[in-house]
Amino acid sequence: IAVCPPYIAIPGVADALQGTKVGVGAQNMHFEESGAYTGELAPNMITPFCQYVILGHSERRAYFGETDEGVNKKAKVALANGLTPIICVGESLEQNEAGETQSFVSGQVKAALAGLTAQQASQVVMAYEPIWAIGTGKSADAAQAGSIIATAVRGPIAEMFGEEVAQAVRIQYGGSVKPHNIAEYMAHPDIDGALVGGASLKPAFIELVQNATG
Repeated sequence: IAVCPPYIAIPGVADALQGTKVGVGAQNMHFEESGAYTGELAPNMITPFCQYVILGHSERRAYFGETDEGVNKKAKVALANGLTPIICVGESLEQNEAGETQSFVSGQVKAALAGLTAQQASQVVMAYEPIWAIGTGKSADAAQAGSIIATAVRGPIAEMFGEEVAQAVRIQYGGSVKPHNIAEYMAHPDIDGALVGGASLKPAFIELVQNATG
């Protein structure tokens, strides 16, 4: 279990969670260790507080020009600084309806992990978050999500690094995950966890975590 608060809350949250089993992550990070990058967050600014960093969230890609190349750079820097990257991939409604999910998501996975060693890749967390299911109330059911994760996420990882690494990588589902449906996702053999958005802002998030962990 980990939480990824806004930047200004990270130190306070990390302090409050010290000594617990709940980890802390950042919602984004710059791909350079240092330099004149006004407004960006260097990895050494978050490593004193965080164990994780979310990279390539669909909102970052849609609104802030995040690219596969940039996500790849950030993943390498995160790993070099001892952070576990949570790399997000996912297709739009138009791509889904056009039957492009497999090729698009696979391409994102391959680009994000390009140039990593097998050992590095095994430390990465992937998150499949169909864009059409984020904040819409719609969601891929467990069978749909699990099938895409198996073929379009875990499959490319196996091609690149071997089956052992593919099985070692934790792959989450994200997209309108709620307390009432989390158990269904967690029961699927190809879904290793959830990347929770809006539901994490409500008190019922505690119930969601309880339902996820049994």
